[in-house]
Amino acid sequence: MGEKPTIAISHLGCEKNRIDTEHILGLLVEAGYDVDTNEELADYVIVNTCSFIEAAREESVRTLVELAEADKKIVITGCMAQHFQEQLLEELPEAVAVVGTGDYHKIVNVIERVQQGERVKQVSVEPTYIADETTPRYRTTTEGVAYLRIAEGCDYRCAFCIIPYLRGNQRSRTIESIVAEAKQLASQGVQEIILISQITTNYGLDIYGKPKLAELLRALAKVDVPWIRVHYAYPTGLTLDVITAFKETPNVLPYLDLPLQHSHPEILRNMNRPWQGRVNNEIIDRIKTALPTAVLRTTFIVGFPGETQEHFEHLLEFVQRHEFDHVGVFTFSPEQETPAYKLPNQLPQQVMEQRRHRVMELQQPISQRKNQQEIGKIVDVLIEQENPESGKLIGRSGRFSPEVDGQIYIEGQAKLGTIVPVAIHGADIYDLYGQVVNN
Repeated sequence: MGEKPTIAISHLGCEKNRIDTEHILGLLVEAGYDVDTNEELADYVIVNTCSFIEAAREESVRTLVELAEADKKIVITGCMAQHFQEQLLEELPEAVAVVGTGDYHKIVNVIERVQQGERVKQVSVEPTYIADETTPRYRTTTEGVAYLRIAEGCDYRCAFCIIPYLRGNQRSRTIESIVAEAKQLASQGVQEIILISQITTNYGLDIYGKPKLAELLRALAKVDVPWIRVHYAYPTGLTLDVITAFKETPNVLPYLDLPLQHSHPEILRNMNRPWQGRVNNEIIDRIKTALPTAVLRTTFIVGFPGETQEHFEHLLEFVQRHEFDHVGVFTFSPEQETPAYKLPNQLPQQVMEQRRHRVMELQQPISQRKNQQEIGKIVDVLIEQENPESGKLIGRSGRFSPEVDGQIYIEGQAKLGTIVPVAIHGADIYDLYGQVVNN
């Protein structure tokens, strides 16, 4: 080993965090550090933490404690570092540095200072940084897929959400910068680019004075990549222009990820999303009319303070009526820095769990029916994994986003990281089964 220490990275949390991890890796590799996945052999372990809800924090804490018990020098980055900087330094003597969400690009400097014996706290109060196509990056996803962050931070203040507190206000990249990175990814053989930000439909508002998602999608049509997927489309931003851009841009998948959170206007008002309650049904009907092939994914929060049985029944009827392709359900997590933490009529965890289970139970036959409609079709599938023992392949069609939706289990031969035609012959609640079609 040279003079420079060996560094391992442990990644927790969402795909926004994943991109931060990839930039940290890229910067360290560029600076000549030996980056290893083996935490046991590393001199330092960087833990890129999540602090979005209680369960995510518990996972982050477990990881940190395990590493501390193994006597590792830990550099804590990400949302938890932003959130609990002082506490982490106080309670974990093994933590040699905490690095905030707007400071991960200074990682090389942080490691150098730590090497000189300093205990580093590098946390901007108001994160303002956003990486671009010039920032080194080392991808950690399967070879065919990459996430592309088009903006960071959020200007909305939903009553349950701690993200603006952890990630700052929205800051968008220019269309030119995003297209340049998309071209870099395409030249690396990426088949699917997933656009992410906190609210993708608000993209560009801060730098252009109005949202520019439709223009961005049309600009990305010129990039030689088969699939572009959009995550986190706030429903009220799905204007006719944006829906038309989805329809007219051939490499943009008709996949809409709408974090609706609830259906009842009263709960949405208490969540500080009042405008959404008036337009939920209208927007979904508009999408289905304008984009009949649309695959709709959404997430809901059950057990928000004050959610009555009547509010909950409204949500069940809403789920039944709209027949989403994919639904994720979370129980409300009271976050101390948010207004919802102090709201009266907090619900017992048991009631929240029952409600979550009830929504999932209602959704399962809908998901199964949607999947069964794929039987008999030949669909394009991105091949992502191969079981070394059985030789069976695993991939996804445009209907499924990685890690949150189902997969397709495939018989036949195909190269990893390529898109191939697959004949679908089986389906269950979440997954599909098929055979590679040989030309």
